[in-house]
Amino acid sequence: MSSEKFSVGGILYDRPFKIRRLNHFGVSADNTGESLKFYRDLLGFYVSDSIDTAVTHPGPWLDGVPDTNVYFLRHNSDHHTFVLMPRPWIEHFEPPLRADLTVNQITWQVGSLREVVEARKWFVTLGQKVDRHGRDPGSNWHTYFPDPTGHTNELEYGIEQVGWDGLSKPNAIWPWRNDHPELPFKSEVTEIAEAHANGIDILSGHRWIDKLPKTYDVGGVFLARPFKPVRIGPASIFVADMDAALSFYTERLGLSVSEETSVSGKRVVFLRANTEHHSLVLLPLELRSILGVREGSTLLTFGVQLGSYEQLRAAKDFLQQRGVKLIDLPQELHLGIDYVVHAVAPDGHVIQLYYYMEQVGWDGQVRKPAERRRVVRGVWPDTLEPLSDTYGGETFGGPLG
Repeated sequence: MSSEKFSVGGILYDRPFKIRRLNHFGVSADNTGESLKFYRDLLGFYVSDSIDTAVTHPGPWLDGVPDTNVYFLRHNSDHHTFVLMPRPWIEHFEPPLRADLTVNQITWQVGSLREVVEARKWFVTLGQKVDRHGRDPGSNWHTYFPDPTGHTNELEYGIEQVGWDGLSKPNAIWPWRNDHPELPFKSEVTEIAEAHANGIDILSGHRWIDKLPKTYDVGGVFLARPFKPVRIGPASIFVADMDAALSFYTERLGLSVSEETSVSGKRVVFLRANTEHHSLVLLPLELRSILGVREGSTLLTFGVQLGSYEQLRAAKDFLQQRGVKLIDLPQELHLGIDYVVHAVAPDGHVIQLYYYMEQVGWDGQVRKPAERRRVVRGVWPDTLEPLSDTYGGETFGGPLG
């Protein structure tokens, strides 16, 4: 690592940016429409926008594809926190390094537009491949680049916020760009004012309405499911070269190692971006067949945090009653999280539902194993005693629905 320091908002770091959190995540699916039913109707993500690739990029690569739409989904006010993309479209336009790469993006939020731009320039000096940079639907300025094992990462700033009316920006003011601007650049408030002055109906964007009956009491609010997603992540990925991947995520991106463990004699590393125990888990590719999980993907699990332990228990019953396959994975694969439900989506990806993640304080130390809650597989108590950091970390801004 170079001894050069960079000012990030007046604070000196080893790189010209500081990752604040995992902002959104994307997967490729053979049938995005079928997957959508799971993530939207069962898990409760909202549809912010969609793009029909048969209109934007028609061609034989879409022959026989049952649903050609890209779906932008959100659980909070961010324009998107989860993205579904048609796998044949991705494989044609952005061919992955490996046939089993179904993760199409791991997106990290930084604190400013300047950080996104300066990161891209810094990457170039290091010889880091940069796939593209600019601005996409959702308004977020971005820089895309691969890790050494082929997983696409993105640094982003400024993602569009969807307010109380549920409206996203109309397509007419989607800020498509394939470059970064000279800094400083106009604010989003200015962009909206200009669009309005030019006669664009700024209230003509997409609004998705959940038409399912809302009969479940979730914290005193009627919702269509007995739970509410309040946070996304972590992502657990299999990598072909553990040392190269670990070096990339710690030295190049600045993530911190929270903890390491061994599963079936294989090294597993937990990395964090903020105070959460982990935002990313790196697992050696050899562990995939040992665990008996899907061979066609390098994604082991993607996390979705629910609002409470009570909600997690209800989600388990809710999904089982609707025929969703639930699987067991070793506790060692989710250190810092106690109770977990692993639900298999129609596209084969495993969603890790949980309610609690250990928080790491100023000293950077995680809990000793003996100080963690003891979980007995298959035993779900009605209530739990609180830990010092129960309901700690990032707070959902609300409202619940």
